[in-house]
Amino acid sequence: MLNILLAIVISASIDSTMLMIGDQTAMHLQVTHGATEQVEWPVYGEQLQDGIEIVDRTPVDTTTLPDGRVQLSQDLTLTCFKDSLFAIDPLFVVSGKDTFWTDAMALNVIQPFEVDSSLAISDIKDIEKAPIWWWGIIRWILLGLLIIGLAIGGYYLWRWIESKRKPEEETNPELLRPADEVALEKLDEIKAQKIWKDGKVKEYQTDLTDVVREYIGRRFDVHSTEKTSDETLQELEPILVKGQGDMLQCSKEEGKDLYERLKKMLLTADMVKFAKWHTTPDENEQALTTAYEFVQETKEVPSEEEPSTKEEEV
Repeated sequence: MLNILLAIVISASIDSTMLMIGDQTAMHLQVTHGATEQVEWPVYGEQLQDGIEIVDRTPVDTTTLPDGRVQLSQDLTLTCFKDSLFAIDPLFVVSGKDTFWTDAMALNVIQPFEVDSSLAISDIKDIEKAPIWWWGIIRWILLGLLIIGLAIGGYYLWRWIESKRKPEEETNPELLRPADEVALEKLDEIKAQKIWKDGKVKEYQTDLTDVVREYIGRRFDVHSTEKTSDETLQELEPILVKGQGDMLQCSKEEGKDLYERLKKMLLTADMVKFAKWHTTPDENEQALTTAYEFVQETKEVPSEEEPSTKEEEV
């Protein structure tokens, strides 16, 4: 059923024109118009018309066709509770001063059984009290007790595993050695490989900063591997720049200079890793030099032992 005028085409169809009372059927409304034309879509309430109810509706869907025209569509779910033959009024849309109509449709609603109106209204069956489902209740109680038991057992199992776990120092030989010694060995390996010459600048900067961050964690108790560069520098500033504590053997000026060099190295590495920054060969060499100097200038110096006195031989 089509009504064509100018560039606007409106159509409506219904899935089933014969319906059992209380059943549902779908009506499809579709409008096609030019891209520059404006169409006012009809707004429906709870009823399409007297006796025909709208139980559901889809949002108005807009589709651009290959020829550039626009297609609008909506589906209405209809039902009826009255035994009758309905003539569905034509549906319409408005564009400017023009109104476009569909053809009228028919909907035949059938009552499948006869109703004796002379009989009094009564319940089909007496109300019955549902029995208590004891097995279902017991099953849920048992399931809850099982979950609680598993949670308690898991907790004590975790406690037992933790009590049997060896201290980290016993499982990691590196932690038994001085932090600077381990860091310098790793820096020597990086220096020997020089993977940045093969274009692996990101891997090179990552390996370099990982060694420095591990050293900072052991030397200054700053968990740098779990922090950003800014957070690491923020915690190191009181130690290096302000000279708080007795962890350094250098002056405040030397500590400040060391802090600035470390800051430049870490921020350059962040630019390489996260911003795809391309460093020069000199910058790569300088980053390695800074890592060496930072470890060597901040390493823990053991206290000097009193020289042992020996008897002079006559």
